[in-house]
Amino acid sequence: MRIFKFGGASVKDADGVKNLVAVLKETGHKDTLLVVSAMGKTTNAMELVVKNYFHHKDDLQTAVHDRIEYHNEILLELFENDQHPVFAQVKTLFDELQGFLAWNKSPKYSFVYDQVVSYGELISTTIVSAYLNEVGIKNTWIDVRSCIKTDSNYRDANVDWDSTKSKIAQQVKKGTLYITQGFLGSDENNFTTTLGREGSDYTAAIFAFCLSADSVTIWKDVPGVLNADPRHFENARLLEKVSYREAIELAFYGASVIHPKTLQPLQRKEIPLYVKSFTDPKGQGTAVSKGTGIAPDLPCFIVKKGQVLIRLSSLDFSFIVENNISEIFKLLHEYRLKVDLIQNSAISFSVCVDNKFNHLEDLLTILRSKFRVNCIEGVSLYTIRHFDEAAISSLQNGRKVLLEQRTQETVQLVVS
Repeated sequence: MRIFKFGGASVKDADGVKNLVAVLKETGHKDTLLVVSAMGKTTNAMELVVKNYFHHKDDLQTAVHDRIEYHNEILLELFENDQHPVFAQVKTLFDELQGFLAWNKSPKYSFVYDQVVSYGELISTTIVSAYLNEVGIKNTWIDVRSCIKTDSNYRDANVDWDSTKSKIAQQVKKGTLYITQGFLGSDENNFTTTLGREGSDYTAAIFAFCLSADSVTIWKDVPGVLNADPRHFENARLLEKVSYREAIELAFYGASVIHPKTLQPLQRKEIPLYVKSFTDPKGQGTAVSKGTGIAPDLPCFIVKKGQVLIRLSSLDFSFIVENNISEIFKLLHEYRLKVDLIQNSAISFSVCVDNKFNHLEDLLTILRSKFRVNCIEGVSLYTIRHFDEAAISSLQNGRKVLLEQRTQETVQLVVS
């Protein structure tokens, strides 16, 4: 089988859904499983629903109705008859969402987040599946939560691979076009879980691994894997070939085109990954497969914005040694701050972290009782793979460098 993943940008409106059909007609769709994300910026909008649920109750219904109207506009453009069954199916899903918001008693933000945000994918795949059937492309809709089983680590769940493989084998058969949701799973109590932000790529890899698929194709709004994100860097160039190892390195450092967890299951079975443009399905794109390095050999630029630089030093000028570092990492793990860069000296320790779970202040309270703490929020972390001096100079360009770290192939700069 082939696994195709379509992100939110590819189905952000009715024209996007129609273009998905054009891609399938161009590439064929036998023995294919589609993994589809929420439409457009729906995940962000659903995050606002969660935020309003906890902090701004007066704005809650407005946020929900914004999503209802957005999806209804798409439905009305795709289906001439507003009595088509898909209208009722989408209404039922929104009714379920509002029902959950009404009866839920859990005070746990991450649990509520997963139950609410998941409706973006459930609704988008319901619409896409119905439209494919409408234009004569018969398909089977699967609730991914019945396939991918995880633990209960809400918002960043870990896959139970044995159970997942068994359930996928039971539900996915050759010769059929399937459509399912990215990003989602379910725990042993059948509560919805999510695999981490931008986790739909990972979903595609999970299905590919469990099905021993021929390939995975991620359809993007860019020509393939570029050596830099064109939203942040000028003159980005296409990488035609990337090895699994290099792709994992780029993903680890934050390259947005491939989710960090996606490559490992593909590499284990040597399943090739293709990254192609949904506006140019005949284009070359990028092939990620077994091999070495990248082609062409270019510096690769990655930026993570909105990071936090924490500098710690001992209160009594004693060395910061193994037991201190162990304690610091234990706290970082406990408060779920993802570490992107570390650097230490005899009496100081610096760490650049991502505060996506908003636990920074709680962590700093603990750290200040044990260390001198200097915290700088809103910094940017730039990474250059296969750097040269010209590449470094192009980044510095008047920026204040707060921390620099080099290895043989990689340089990282924290700048304000």
